[in-house]
Amino acid sequence: MAGGNEGMGAAEAEVVDLCRELIAIDTSNYGDHSGPGERVAAEYVAGKLDEVGIEPAIYESHPGRSSVVARIPGADRERPPLLIHGHLDVVPADAADWTHHPFAGEIADDCVWGRGAVDMKDMDAMVLAVLRQRMREGRTPPRDIVLAFLADEEAGGTWGAQWLVDRHPELFADCSEAISEVGGFSFTVNDDRRLYLIETAEKGIAWMKLTARGTAGHGSMVNCDNAVTELADAIARLGRHEFPIRLTKTVRTFLEEVCDAYGIEFSEDDAEATVARLGPIASMIGATLRHTVNPTVLDGGYKANVIPGTATAQVDGRFLPGMEEEYFAEIDRLLGPNVSREFIHHLPSVETDFEGGLVSAMSESLLAEDPGARAVPYCLSGGTDAKSFERLGIRNYGFAPLKLPPELNFSGMFHGVDERVPVDGLRFGVRVLDRFIDLS
Repeated sequence: MAGGNEGMGAAEAEVVDLCRELIAIDTSNYGDHSGPGERVAAEYVAGKLDEVGIEPAIYESHPGRSSVVARIPGADRERPPLLIHGHLDVVPADAADWTHHPFAGEIADDCVWGRGAVDMKDMDAMVLAVLRQRMREGRTPPRDIVLAFLADEEAGGTWGAQWLVDRHPELFADCSEAISEVGGFSFTVNDDRRLYLIETAEKGIAWMKLTARGTAGHGSMVNCDNAVTELADAIARLGRHEFPIRLTKTVRTFLEEVCDAYGIEFSEDDAEATVARLGPIASMIGATLRHTVNPTVLDGGYKANVIPGTATAQVDGRFLPGMEEEYFAEIDRLLGPNVSREFIHHLPSVETDFEGGLVSAMSESLLAEDPGARAVPYCLSGGTDAKSFERLGIRNYGFAPLKLPPELNFSGMFHGVDERVPVDGLRFGVRVLDRFIDLS
């Protein structure tokens, strides 16, 4: 029904409070175990599931680092289950920088404000609201649904999705498809047309430590084997290097869809000009046209008059799906023979086809709520827990549906100051997700 799913009134009313309450639980992830962890949030989620007859289990990979997993039986137990996953942790926030306190969950200007409002306690709240109402009404999904509310996604999932896949693969092994974050949000072309970006691919991650070794000595002496100089030269080569444009299947399809929506002809030679039409999300999409590597940390020496024997740096590398080997060959060429590299964090790229019954369910559920909707695939420049679940052969999609006002800089909300999500967007997402589950 194009006018909206009128039966989801209770979930639409509840989703805002669920989102606010989740935001108010500080789950800041500092990349180690120094933060508050996810235990309180996991217990909150488990309690909300238990209230409606869903039996949750809390898995703790390290004290305080907690994830919640549950299974809802479907009508056809022979079909592979659908995995719906979200993460409970958030990146840190400094309240002094924010208009509204990042852990207050305040409502202002028709938005819920706070750290996690879009990354991704909004989706956690939408899933909880939808499934709580469905359970209260006794509505059975067409197939089993496996729910996972995970720890540690913001630091690569080591203590969340990766740990669960390594230690408890049986929880997810029979799932065939999954949905999660950073997809299903709208991009306004005009008053009558909105593209809804469905994530079907992610660049791979290579956080690397670089080390140059030389001859230590007195700062007043001539030294032709200076580790700092060697490292600085290598870092400069990396930082100034621009990889060529390489259009993957997903990126090419996305750009073709954008051009079609604007009524212009797609040209591979004008890929960057096409991306420039996308306004605030251009930086996120533009990073998927090519490999990237960015120096982020430098460290060498301990005194002005001492030439150190070693110097180190860290870089953030991201490589396109299917092109990992060529990426590292180029990285090694740029580094040269005197600088070594080792991984701090290395996760693969992922990519799946934009076709099949689940994609049709996404498109139909969006169209039912927004007649101007057009679902299109895109590649994420960052990474999600999809990288862990892909190891089990699960096809992953980013589908956290939100209809957004065109003036909202949505991509800037991720890890940004004044993160917020429109109240109407949350309610829209509830209606879409409910219909999607019925169609899936």
